[in-house]
This record gives sequence, structure tokens and C-alpha cells, in this order.
Amino acid sequence: MRIEVKNLTKQYKGKRALNNITFTLEGPKIYGLLGRNGAGKTTFMDILSGHILATSGEIQINGENPFDNRKLTESICLIQEGNNFKKELRVGQVLRMYAYFYPKWDYELAEELRELYHLKQNTKVKHLSKGMESALGIIVGLASNAPITIFDEPYIGLDAAARKTFYDILLEQYEQEKRIIIFSTHLIDEVSLLFEEVLIMQDGEVILKEETDHLRRHACAVSGYNKEVKTFIADKEIIKTRTLGQMMTAYVYGDSEEAKQQGLHVEGVPIQDLMIYLTEGERGA
Repeated sequence: MRIEVKNLTKQYKGKRALNNITFTLEGPKIYGLLGRNGAGKTTFMDILSGHILATSGEIQINGENPFDNRKLTESICLIQEGNNFKKELRVGQVLRMYAYFYPKWDYELAEELRELYHLKQNTKVKHLSKGMESALGIIVGLASNAPITIFDEPYIGLDAAARKTFYDILLEQYEQEKRIIIFSTHLIDEVSLLFEEVLIMQDGEVILKEETDHLRRHACAVSGYNKEVKTFIADKEIIKTRTLGQMMTAYVYGDSEEAKQQGLHVEGVPIQDLMIYLTEGERGA
């Protein structure tokens, strides 16, 4: 699958939720879609899923527009934070309905996960706890085997153990059925090891799109005396700097080995911290 985003803009009552963004996603790959609330992530996912139209620009999936396109919507499964299912439906009805819609539905996996998360077939959605409703969404997303599977904060109400189980099963299923998985979350530290590529959004724009291996190698925190750090970062992409007396810490894209050779203290920057630094006010990178 190839997703091409071209000059995509979405405007609501004079406010731009997406501002002329352009990039390409290709699979199979697990993407982390990150950013603060209001960054435009949900709007992008809704357009990608064919739920709403862009104001201008377009998204094409293998050369086709997903809006009002039954063939493509059968290839996309979006599981949002809540309200994925009609409240009057029973758990069994939800699973049968989605099994009918998705051609590659995994009946055995859906049943295994239903038992794992202790969901009863006859329980209505409106009677599920928040965690159980999240578990139902997770089951649908994983069992759909949709070539583009999107999870938007899918685990609200699940405890840490249940979330870890979800991450383990997601990775296991991804290895068995390769696809594009787009994962939007605020619990970045919990899932960052799953990501193969990261997109960070702010104010309707994509401010970073990079392979996670590259980020881990090149995004670093360099500390030392002001003069020495300033000399090192003179030709680097600077994310953020902090000064305390004669000491400075700079968060940069650079060669960590080079910094070590110059006698500076070097640490990696976790992806969650990187997202925070890039989206707090003015940014250098």
C-alpha cells in the first residue's frame, strides 16, 4: 500500500486543522503519529479513512481517493478513542458485522481475543466499561487484517498489563500479516519501540518525519561547558538548548560519536521527549 498526501488542507470555520501538508507513507510499516492535542492528527486520520473530505489537496491510496470508495474502505480500519460502535449492538453482533465488512477478517483471532479480554457475546456496547469497549475496538482492529489499520488512542480504560498484552499481540499479528499500521498515542514511551517511522505534527503541519533508527542514532542531548557545546552545535540542527551557569545542554541532530570525541557528555533523546521539545513553542529543527 502507498499513501500519498498532497497539499492537504482542512479548514473548520476559519481555523485550519491541516495546513497544506505533503508526505508519503509506504508499507508494510508501523508508523507513530504523534503530537499534542489539536495538532491535526485526528483530522488527518478521518480524511485518510474516507470519513470526511479535505478542503483542498488530496490523499490517494494506491492512486485512488478513499472518500466514498467502498473498495478502499474495505482496506482501511480506523479504531478511535471511543464511540466506535453503536451502543445498542451486542458484542457478538459487532464482531459479525465487521467480519462481513473486512474480506480478510480473522475469526479465530477475534474469538481468542474476546475470551482473553472477557467480553461476553450478548453484552450490549452501552453496558461495557470504558476498558472493555476499548478492548472491543482492539479486537476489531487486529482481526480486521485491513491493509491500513489505524489506532487512535485505542486503549483508554485498559490497565498497564492489558495494554502490554495489546502491544505484544499487535506486533505478533503484524509479523504474520504485514500491513501499514498507524498508531496515534500520548503514551509514547510505552510503544515507541514498535515504531519503525515517526511523524510529529503541530498546528496542522508535519514538523518531523523520520525513521526511528535514524532518530535514535542522531537525536542526542549534548552537555558540557557553554563554549564547548556552542562550538559543537555551530553547524548542527538544534532542537532546544538549556543553560545553567557555565554549563549547557543542547538537544540536537548530530553525530554522537563526534560529541564524545570532543569530551562532551552524550545521552540519547527518547522519542517522547523529542516530541515535547519539538512542539513547545519555538523550535529549531
